[in-house]
Amino acid sequence: MTRRMRLALAVPAGAFLLLFLVWPLSGIVGEAATDGGTAFARLAADPVFWRGISGSLVLGTVAPAVSTIVGLAVALHLARLSPGRRAALLTVIAVPLSFSGLVVAYGFILVFGRSGFVTLLLAEVGFDPAVVGGIIYTPAGLAFAYCYYLIPRAVLVILPVVVNFETAQIQAARALGAGPRLAFLTIVLPQVAPAMLTAFALTAAVALGAYGTALALSGTQLPILPMVLYSKISDTGSDLPAAAAMSLVLLALAATVMALAELVRPGRAR
Repeated sequence: MTRRMRLALAVPAGAFLLLFLVWPLSGIVGEAATDGGTAFARLAADPVFWRGISGSLVLGTVAPAVSTIVGLAVALHLARLSPGRRAALLTVIAVPLSFSGLVVAYGFILVFGRSGFVTLLLAEVGFDPAVVGGIIYTPAGLAFAYCYYLIPRAVLVILPVVVNFETAQIQAARALGAGPRLAFLTIVLPQVAPAMLTAFALTAAVALGAYGTALALSGTQLPILPMVLYSKISDTGSDLPAAAAMSLVLLALAATVMALAELVRPGRAR
């Protein structure tokens, strides 16, 4: 392939990045600098901003970690199935990816809210519906809701590696006396670790930036960065430079997660 052909193929991608990344990002940077850059100083002095950072880091670690572990278990199960059954189950697993965050939140409210289906069933056996139904509106409940659409992403990243895994290595380890647990830890896990790390980084970036589910479940009361950002541009706030600065911080966090995953990923090209 000649240099001219490579350049011609790169033009559409470059135009896409220019229109939908560089141009909007330059507008946000310009807005953040409209007051001489003091927006960043206001953020640094705002305790609500730091609580949002802390809450986002916790949520962006716990939910992706759980989703990655569950995604690995699901991928291992799917790898044992026939291609037809695997494709059918993958279609079902991928359904949550087609829903918006608001739809997911309302679905969880209908199922796990104070008058939800599961809550009313548990009330029949003696559980307090006010307590059980209130869990979904807490940070733990939000992490649970996030896992609903983070797990499919983890499965789709990990499954190709698991499907193409050479099972003869497991058989050889078992023939040499290794138990199932030892064989998994020493043979399977090191080889799927790069895919798990990629899945964690991807789901963490999604969790850090997601706001629709959190907005529907808890409004701006939950201390996570997207909700703090939303409060800056909603009817209760109008500090657009600070909101732009916070957007850059949120973008930097998500980009850092992806970059660190690439840097520490085993077997990456150097």
